[in-house]
Formats: sequence, C-alpha cells, structure tokens
Amino acid sequence: MPVFMLLLARFMKEAVTMEKIVSLCKRRGFVFPGSEIYGGLANTWDYGPYGVELKNNIKKLWWKNFVQDREDMVGVDASILMNPRVWEASGHIASFSDPLMDCKKCHERVRGDKLLEEKLGIEGVVGKSLKQISELIQTHKVQCPKCGAHDWTEARSFNLMFKTYQGVIEEEAAMVYLRPETAQGIFVNFKNVQQTTRKRLPFGIGQIGKAFRNEITPGNFTFRTREFEQMEIEYFVKEKEWKPIYDAWREDMNTFFVQKLGLKKEHMRWRQHDAKELSHYSKETWDVEYKFPFGWGELWGIAYRTDFDLKQHEKFSGEKLEYMDPETNEKFIPHCIEPTFGVERTLLVTLIEAYDEDEAESAKGEVEKRVVMRFSPALAPIKAAIFPLMKKDPLGSRAREIFNNLKKNFVIEYDESGAIGKRYRRHDELGTPFCFTVDFQTIEDDTVTVRHRDSMKQERIKISEIEGFLREKLE
Repeated sequence: MPVFMLLLARFMKEAVTMEKIVSLCKRRGFVFPGSEIYGGLANTWDYGPYGVELKNNIKKLWWKNFVQDREDMVGVDASILMNPRVWEASGHIASFSDPLMDCKKCHERVRGDKLLEEKLGIEGVVGKSLKQISELIQTHKVQCPKCGAHDWTEARSFNLMFKTYQGVIEEEAAMVYLRPETAQGIFVNFKNVQQTTRKRLPFGIGQIGKAFRNEITPGNFTFRTREFEQMEIEYFVKEKEWKPIYDAWREDMNTFFVQKLGLKKEHMRWRQHDAKELSHYSKETWDVEYKFPFGWGELWGIAYRTDFDLKQHEKFSGEKLEYMDPETNEKFIPHCIEPTFGVERTLLVTLIEAYDEDEAESAKGEVEKRVVMRFSPALAPIKAAIFPLMKKDPLGSRAREIFNNLKKNFVIEYDESGAIGKRYRRHDELGTPFCFTVDFQTIEDDTVTVRHRDSMKQERIKISEIEGFLREKLE
C-alpha cells in the first residue's frame, strides 16, 4: 500500500457508535445498568464513580453560568411530591399523555407517533389525533420493531405521570404524583421568591432536580429514560418585552453549547415547533437538536409560556400571584420564558463529543489503537493522576506526598498498579487531561514529568509548580 494511503488510513477516524459509548461507559465506570445483579430494570441506569463526577461537573458549570454569574437569577430546590391540584392547574392530569399502541402478535408496546416519525419524519406526525395516527400506521403498513408484524391495536391515550400514595392507606384521596417536570415547583414559589429576594422584572429562577415520566418506549441508552434530571429556568418578563429577551436566551444557549461545554456547532441545529406541535401553554418553542449516532434528536428546548402557568395557579389556588411594578405601581401577572436542559442528554452528548480513537506506540514499540476521551479540563471527571514510576520508596512515598497535597484542592487519583503505559491508557479512557509521573530524577531535582492527554507530549515541571499549572489549565 502506498505511503500516502497508510497516512490517510491513520488519520481517518471511525464513526462514533452508541455501542462504543455504552461499552466504554460500562468498562470505565461512567454508567452501569440499573439493578444489574437482578437482571436489571428496563432502561434504568446508575452513574458510576466517573459518571457521577462528570454529571456533577456539568451541573456545576450550568449553575455557575446561568445562576451564580447572573445578577438577574436566583435558585430554588422544590419538592418532588406536590399537592395534586398543582397538576390539575398545569394541565398534566388532563393532557400529559402519549398515543399507546400494542402489537397483537408479540405484545410489544410502542408510541404510535414515534413509530410514524421514523417513517414520515416529525412533520408528518405533528398535530395528528389518535384516530389519524392509527390510520397512518395502517396506510403505511408500519411494522412492529420487535417481531416485524403489522397487526396493531388502535392508538389510545396513556398518561405519563407516575402515581403513588401519601400515607398508610392507598385510596384516591391519598394519591400523589412524582413530578413530570421541575417547572411547576418554580411557578408555585414565584411569590415567595420574588418577595424574599425583592427581584425586579426581568428576573429568573433556576432549578436542578429529578423528574419522572412513564415513557412507553424509552431507549437509546440514556437518551430517553423514565427517571431523569432537569436543569430548568423560568424567566419572568413583561409581556411587551418577551421577544428580545427570548432571542437573547437562545444566544446564551448557543454560547453554553459551544464555548462552555466545548461541543461542535456543526453537530447542533435549531428547530421551531409549528402551530400544531406547540404545547397548550406555549406561544413559541424552539428545540436544540443534536446529531446523535442514531440521528437528530432533541437535546434542549426554550418555550415562551406566556402567563399561562401563573394564571392557572392563581385560579386553582385562590392566591394572588401578581407582580407590582415599583415604578408605576401597576399590578399584573408576568409572562415567562423557559430555557430547559436535560442533564442525562447533556452528559450523553458530552461523552459522544469527547470519544476519539487514534494511534499510539505501545511499550513494545508497536502501534496500537488508543481510545481517548477528550473532555475539556473543566468537565473531566478526574483532573490529574499521580504515578510513581515504581511502587517502592523513595518514589512511592514521594508520589503519595504530592497526591496528598493536591487532593485538597483537586479531584485527582493516585495510581501505582501496572506498567506506566497501561496507566496512561486507562486515564486516556477516563479523560484525565494530565498525568504526573514521579521518577528517579524527581528525587534529584524535585521535578516531575507531566504527560498531556491529547498530544501525549511530555515535559518536566517543578513539584512546586504543579498546583499553579493545574489552576491555569482548569480555568
């Protein structure tokens, strides 16, 4: 094979697949199947030691960017269980449902609209009634994804809220719901927050918390699950001022995607909901979609909810939820803009974007494939690793001393097991940006080797400079 073909083959990257992501997540402790020793529970996932660090880093970055660094934002942490009247007011009890269909042959349950989307695209499904969905399934002879049969029940409405009971007696009066979104916890606290913080419009309330939806067909790893975490903002404005503020929030979401998370702009796009697709509370909604290995899918969204929610809660609770303008003394119900972000989907996108394969030289001098997670240093679960070249003293004790000093300020690991090359490969797969090796020269001049994850280049720096080096790189 000509030399240029060898070079071309070396630099051509294989496509990232969901299989590769799932395998790496299990192998390196990012994500495990839920309840695995009992055979699992369909589409539940547990975040391992490195997954939880990555998840927390995403949430911290979001909170700092959208709440702490903004004078017009505050935060809350509302209860998962709420008075059932909240969900009557919000419309969830009456209309929070999906079209459920069953395959008569294998009894697989599916969402009729999602099955049609794969055939017709989202535009061909938006706004369709249950009857129309059933008719289209028949017309286009859509097959069961499990057994291939074309024999379906009629589409019927299936409410997505999880029910439970409060107290010791399971009766209708004691029924409560696991919240299907975090937004309502913000709306019912609007008056409390505004009065205690004395915020003037426009201002927003942010929240990170769990939500639960009894999805008919969860799937694609952590993309669609029944238990998930939202990072959500309700931003309150005067009605006449909503549009420029809405557009500014869209730009802020763009900036967060590209500059803060370090994701590729060409892998995202904006899609506007048409009139038939809009939720009952929304006047304008846009989705941020991401190009996943399985196709384009919703990542985040932003909706102009008008004054629907506060009006509904005022009506159902009997409590006044008006805002009084301190300059004009006018009382009115504010309108609301809602940027919303899914933690798990953001984490999944971060994993996909970071995953890379290249070539590196092994300890035997052979070229081998290297899997490396190219997280930005701010998101990396482990910021640095400390290696003694050998376990024995004085290298081991000196490396341990460096580790003990640094762990007070950074999430780092100490690793002395196996050959140094294997330790490098393990931390490449964990996405650790920097590895510091204590060798015999360290004993002589108090310097260590720092190895850079992405380039694999190495340099020597003084032990006294390590903390400053990390602070600079992690900013």
